[in-house]
Amino acid sequence: MSWRLLAPRYWPTWLGLALLRVLEPLPHSVHLAMGRGLGRLLQPLLRSQARIAQRNLALCLTERSDDERAAILQQHFASLGCALFETAVAWWGADELVRRLTTISGLEHVERAQRAGRGVLLLSAHFTTIEIGCRALTLHLPLNVMYRPTKNEVLGAMLARNRNRQARRAIPRDDVRTLIKALKDGEVVWYAPDQSYRKKGAEMVPFFGIAAATNTATSRIAAMTNAVVLPYFVERAPDGRHYRGIIGAPLEDFPSDSSSADALSFNRLIEAHVRKVPEQYLWIHRRFKGLDRDYPNYYGRRSAVAKARRATAADQASEADRAMPPGT
Repeated sequence: MSWRLLAPRYWPTWLGLALLRVLEPLPHSVHLAMGRGLGRLLQPLLRSQARIAQRNLALCLTERSDDERAAILQQHFASLGCALFETAVAWWGADELVRRLTTISGLEHVERAQRAGRGVLLLSAHFTTIEIGCRALTLHLPLNVMYRPTKNEVLGAMLARNRNRQARRAIPRDDVRTLIKALKDGEVVWYAPDQSYRKKGAEMVPFFGIAAATNTATSRIAAMTNAVVLPYFVERAPDGRHYRGIIGAPLEDFPSDSSSADALSFNRLIEAHVRKVPEQYLWIHRRFKGLDRDYPNYYGRRSAVAKARRATAADQASEADRAMPPGT
């Protein structure tokens, strides 16, 4: 623990963490009721985050009406509030409580891979259930957890401390050497590469039909380690009293000769799960970023979404024209 984490700018963070720690022993139904209320209270206050989420919903869920997306936005902030208390349970709750709240299906895929002497890369995504989903896995597997250090050093320290305490090892996202060694040694690693990524090796890969800067390193990691790649998603039941983690079958033809095609394949799995529980995806993240200056600024101009829709409609019309027989 560094003394700089006690600086005044971190006092609100410490206060919030202390409050969550004090409230953690309450019944989980009370946690969720407080979380939903807190989320709805914060939505009008967190205007920037609400605007980002609104843009993302408009870009991704084009099949939904404006009223439906507005309802999902409200539900999303309620889900974010629930996530705070779920994090408290994940960090400090008793094993018996987490076992009672969660179920994991598909563990046989992990067991089969390990019997063959291969490591397992569990590919996940940033849903609001991310913390309790990781904690549930640690009760069944000696799990390594990849994580992205946060800008808030106190939250980053607490995240690393609790994951190191519960999991086999918490691995910072940039520590590729430790990740590779764990997989080569036949271990299991949880990894969520779905957020925007503009460092070396990034490629433009469609997400909900819109090209976005994407981390495509998963294919190279799988190829280097001969690891089995399994999708893993967690969903909160409608009644809020149960969480279901689903480990899918190994991804077919993964890795292929194209890292971008592999990333697109995983993106489509994320899209399918998002459509299943749209309020539980982390919409407040600026997912749509590019690798050059010509990329649209979806979050800086009010007309960005409308322009994107017009461009998509124009492309579709152009494709339809090309498909028409000559002379029609």
